[in-house]
Amino acid sequence: MAWIGSCLLCSSQRMISRTVSRHIRLRKSPSITCTKCLSGSATLSSEPDIGQESNTIISLLGRDFLSLQHFRADEIKQILWTAKDLKTRIKDNDEVFQPLVGKTAAMIFHKLSMRTRLSAELGLARLGGHATALGPEHLQNGAKENVRDTARTLASMADIILASVPEQEVLRTMADESSVPVINGRSDMLHPLQTLAIFMTIQEDFGYLRGSQISWIGDSNSVLHSLMHGCAKLGIDLNIATPIGYEPDADITLESIKMAGQTGASFQIGNNPLEAAYRADVIITDSWFRAGQGEEREKRLNDFQGYQVNRKMLKEAGGNWVFMHCLPHSEEEVKDDVFYGEESLVWQMSENRIWTIMSLILNQLQVYTPNISMPKYVRG
Repeated sequence: MAWIGSCLLCSSQRMISRTVSRHIRLRKSPSITCTKCLSGSATLSSEPDIGQESNTIISLLGRDFLSLQHFRADEIKQILWTAKDLKTRIKDNDEVFQPLVGKTAAMIFHKLSMRTRLSAELGLARLGGHATALGPEHLQNGAKENVRDTARTLASMADIILASVPEQEVLRTMADESSVPVINGRSDMLHPLQTLAIFMTIQEDFGYLRGSQISWIGDSNSVLHSLMHGCAKLGIDLNIATPIGYEPDADITLESIKMAGQTGASFQIGNNPLEAAYRADVIITDSWFRAGQGEEREKRLNDFQGYQVNRKMLKEAGGNWVFMHCLPHSEEEVKDDVFYGEESLVWQMSENRIWTIMSLILNQLQVYTPNISMPKYVRG
């Protein structure tokens, strides 16, 4: 059977050849290989040259967004480029731009969320669409209705699904069963939306991404895991320091190091925060305390001694360092004179959550050509 779809290798809209599958039955265009690439008549690499800047439009139409591991460097750049374009058109130029009138999003949040929910709801509204959020009290998962049924129900009513759930496997199941794109709003393992905001903010401040050195100091969590995937994909150097016993997930570490070997990114993972901060351009930390870990607070405070980001530590950083925190924060993690200091990009990054999710949704629902030239992502 053949139909028009988005090729996984070249991203073009071409005739796709594939046997009948669940995706066809659900009318979801899978990311697969077009007949030209499949025949070998096109020479394509799985990872294009990350040092090459191009204004070529990449189609992400119908794609799920569960992990940056599944996106090429040029696809990540397409999202960041569109985000900057939307920020320029809507914020800087005060343009009313609503290409998604009539489009809807169904959102699931198993835990309280402010930034993800607010950025998705307000972002889609700015583009002319509408989003509805459901909490655990609205769902019957695990009771009368399973994840497969929930995914199919939501997909029958909405144009896109965003789910913030603990298990990454639940997101994979939803994506398999949904006929519309699924976005990972955050799982306990990955938070790719936050990484997009981090990258957009760094590019705005430094004028590039590759060529900067990022240092993560503190606890390993879903944000760090997605940051590792993203840095490996884009060839960005990353230093990580966590206390012993709080290291990043072993499988994600292996995946990221393997990808970094292909793109030239340098990864240093250890337990010395001063070494991680050495000559860093961007210092990032996040909350040490997660929901449901109240009983561990004293233990964590003891384990994380020496990991507070403060100006004494940042004497090791590069001359023009900036600081980021994914919020919410406490002074155990970072001193207020850093968090609220002139080097802090916390609020700029928080704002960029809305532009990056607007960009993602727009690219998932239509092929979009930004008005501005592609920003520079590689130094030099």
